[in-house]
Amino acid sequence: MIKNSILWSINNRPLIVLISLLLVIWGVQSVKKIPLDAIPDISDVQVIIKTSYPGQAPQVVEDQITYPLTTAMLGVPGAKTVRGFSYFGDSFVYILFDEKTDPYWARSRVLEYLSEAQADLPAGAKPSLGPDASGVGWVYEYALIDKTGKHNLSELRSIQDWFLRYELETIPGVSEVAAIGGMVKQYQVVIDPVLLRRELLPLSKVLAAIRKGNQETGASVIEMSEAEYMIRVHGYVTSIEDLEKIGPIGLSPAGTSLYLKDIATIREGPEMRRGIADLNGEGEVVGGIVIMRWQENALDTISAVKKRIAELKLSLPDGVELVTTYDRSTLIKQSISTLVERLIEEIVVVVIVCLVFLMHLRSSLIIVFSLPIGILIAFIVMRYQGVNANIMSLGGIAIAIGAMLDAAIVMIENGHRALANGNFTEKQRVRALTQAAVEVGPPLFFSLLIITLSFIPVFALEAQEGRLFSPLAFTKTYAMAASAGLSITLVPVLMMYFIKGKIQAENSNPINRYIVSLYSPFIIKALNQPVKAIAIMLLVFITAIWPWSKIGSEFMPSLNEGDLLYMPTLFPSISIGKAREILQQTDRLIKTVHEVDQVFGKIGRADTATDPAPLTMIETTINLKPQDQWRDGMTLNKIKQALDEVVNVPGVANAWLMPISARIDMLSTGVKTPVGIRISGPDLLGLETLALQVEKQVRQVRGTSSVIAERVAAGRYIDITVDRFNAGQHWLNIADVQEIVASAIGGITLGESIEGRERYPINVRYPRELRDSLHDIRNLPVITERGEHISLSEIADINLVDGPSMIKSENGRLSTWIYIDMRDRDLASYVEELKQVVAANVKIPTAYSLSWTGEYEYYERAKEQLFFIIPLALIIIFILLYLSFRNVIEPLLVMISVPFALLGGIWLLYWYGLNLSIAVGIGFIALAGIATEFGIVMLVYLNQANNKVKPTTVDELKKAVIRGAVQRVRPKTMTVVVIIGGLLPIVLGYGVGLEVMQPIAIPLIGGMITAPLVSMILIPVLYYLWKKYELQNKF
Repeated sequence: MIKNSILWSINNRPLIVLISLLLVIWGVQSVKKIPLDAIPDISDVQVIIKTSYPGQAPQVVEDQITYPLTTAMLGVPGAKTVRGFSYFGDSFVYILFDEKTDPYWARSRVLEYLSEAQADLPAGAKPSLGPDASGVGWVYEYALIDKTGKHNLSELRSIQDWFLRYELETIPGVSEVAAIGGMVKQYQVVIDPVLLRRELLPLSKVLAAIRKGNQETGASVIEMSEAEYMIRVHGYVTSIEDLEKIGPIGLSPAGTSLYLKDIATIREGPEMRRGIADLNGEGEVVGGIVIMRWQENALDTISAVKKRIAELKLSLPDGVELVTTYDRSTLIKQSISTLVERLIEEIVVVVIVCLVFLMHLRSSLIIVFSLPIGILIAFIVMRYQGVNANIMSLGGIAIAIGAMLDAAIVMIENGHRALANGNFTEKQRVRALTQAAVEVGPPLFFSLLIITLSFIPVFALEAQEGRLFSPLAFTKTYAMAASAGLSITLVPVLMMYFIKGKIQAENSNPINRYIVSLYSPFIIKALNQPVKAIAIMLLVFITAIWPWSKIGSEFMPSLNEGDLLYMPTLFPSISIGKAREILQQTDRLIKTVHEVDQVFGKIGRADTATDPAPLTMIETTINLKPQDQWRDGMTLNKIKQALDEVVNVPGVANAWLMPISARIDMLSTGVKTPVGIRISGPDLLGLETLALQVEKQVRQVRGTSSVIAERVAAGRYIDITVDRFNAGQHWLNIADVQEIVASAIGGITLGESIEGRERYPINVRYPRELRDSLHDIRNLPVITERGEHISLSEIADINLVDGPSMIKSENGRLSTWIYIDMRDRDLASYVEELKQVVAANVKIPTAYSLSWTGEYEYYERAKEQLFFIIPLALIIIFILLYLSFRNVIEPLLVMISVPFALLGGIWLLYWYGLNLSIAVGIGFIALAGIATEFGIVMLVYLNQANNKVKPTTVDELKKAVIRGAVQRVRPKTMTVVVIIGGLLPIVLGYGVGLEVMQPIAIPLIGGMITAPLVSMILIPVLYYLWKKYELQNKF
């Protein structure tokens, strides 16, 4: 069939060229329309439920909201993990689904279960679903500043909330625009309890009056003069003056009506906030976060946002500036540009190799034309499958190029051999080239098919590692499949057009003569002493045991995203004022490092369900300068070390992460650092005690950079316990006392003003000086319905106690986390030592459990998968070899050589100091496929020589084997040089995205040193022994 395909293509050359042109046009259109992103979206399918419960402590939020919701969501179909977060005033429930779940189906199911659970929630709690975004949805961030001082933080926040937010949310691909920092304007009704006492007014009457004084309604229509008039009754509060005139609240001693202004001071002020933003440590700013919708085109979305912002800047008030603080498109463009440059360099290397070895310019054009078409075919399939162009998908093409070209190189070289030093007519030339293509075409097609299918086990990777590497596996598979098809269609056709003129014989090239002269003595000696040659190969193979034992293990090398994320954790119970001070202090210190361009700090959470950060969590985005502006010798790791030396704040445990990967890890495992420990149990105090014991032991382990356990029970509370009997004596029940405490101390929102399109809350509370200390709270004035004047301490016990600062749970169980950052050690050995130390020194109480998470969780899962995947790849290769050769011996000859081919990859991996990882494992799988292809082509040449000579003696057999092996020298050398030359720019280069590709490329380069030696020495020796045995038993 393959032979017929080659012959048909050669006989229909114009048609093949036309089809190729159509594929080029189709491919170019696909390249233009394919979505671009930096990395694949490897986050889990998630649905977030956010419930605001203003003024409520974490324990109240947990008991009344988070726990009922998490237990209800455990039954949602497809849900694998349900995480609950209870903070002051807010509840977050994250439902993570199986990876094949459709996100919008998941949202609909969560809504079903939420509608049932909502009946059990308190009246003031209003749950809502978070945006339809993934863990990599934060694609663009900006800050609003006013250096002129004309606009305060409240006015800047209003610009963000009521102008920019709505304008940007209309852009296709944008799911939400969240605000962070600034001050939300609030109408504050500060009630004077002395005046309440004088007028004998209970607080409940004032609250009721405010609620009734902020309404608006209609009264149907009337008909006048044959026209219809709609009736409306105005009553919305739109200003301080409207609030002042709310009444009557009661009667004065003189019998006149009392208004709100008679008992309260009404003013504008800031709403209580749980998040602050800062720029460069120079002061507070208002920030905006653009969150992209699930599976949208990141680059197009960001481009549309930036275009719209440029238009909106013209409408900003004088003095207000919009400063970009994070732009994912920079990373996307840099990563794509890096790999595109590497692809171009690989093509240039191919052309040079062809010129050097074949000394024929037109022959190199065959590769120049066929290679881009193979790549474009891969893009066509990518587009219609929905695979984005990103670091991993383009990396798959980059590592496939060498193998893609091998078939074309071998076929071109065989064509040159057929025409060398010959004087052919046109028909004779075509016939000779056709014969040359038919000779090697079928085995080349099968070898490319084997390389293609041997990569299929990579699709067995699951979860995050599966989503990360599946684009690479897809594109490499598509590229190799396209190359296999082109090798029996387009390449033979291009040979007819371009292999013309004077074709030099192989031995006329001094480089070829030199290589053959080097190789010939070795193959002759090996065939003369085959047992000794095999023994030497075995000894060389055994040497790999030593470097293999020295190589560590990790999940994945860190991806350089171009920016850094400073994400330390502070100790609990920090005030908002102190949090702001630490944020600005760390930002100023970070900005002093030479390589830092801009610092955008955030502490606390933004107004979005995708950010469940407590007030103790700093997230500072650090924009670095272009690399050419760094100091000499500076690397990313050295910048982190410099930042560590500069930012040394007591009580702050530094953690320098990457923005995208950190948020994905937080979503997937709940841990932001490479290693995390999750402790689950029935009691918060027991969790904290156990966590502190573990933290103490972890500090002692070599390689620990920082470790901090969450202080879940270290919150500070003022507990007010109502004395039911005493309260009842004053005609007060629990609800009455709670309403007084909530409104007088905490302040409650009784509605909002309606000012055009803008809405601002109306808050009621007592003056600060009456609620600012434990003494003041105990003496808080209370006016009863009967006009009695009492203090709060008369009806309640008031004490200072410790309690939870936040409450976390996973699948219904209370949990706490320990965050561990490591340095100068590989992940696997570090965690193994951690496990031993913790097991030996920490006793786990009954009903408590400890689990290791973070990157280590991925590593353990991936390690188990690789133990399955790599043998499966070898089995697939053997089956395909058997189907190709139709016997067992030749597949075994090829398979025996594969482990020897991996030898160079192991040594080079050790020399570079890299750890074993998923990327390295995939590099070895790719190397196994190429080594198999080398073995197949060598057997083809050996069989051709053997069949031509038909030896009857051992000497004749030996000469035939030498002849076949020597014929393979030039194409083998060309292939090796092309693959190594193509991968060297990836290994030696520096750019965004290469950190992930280098661990894949390094085993391939190392293998290209040993795989040719194996195929050129070991396979001929084994083939010789096999045929010698047959020959001796035949006669």
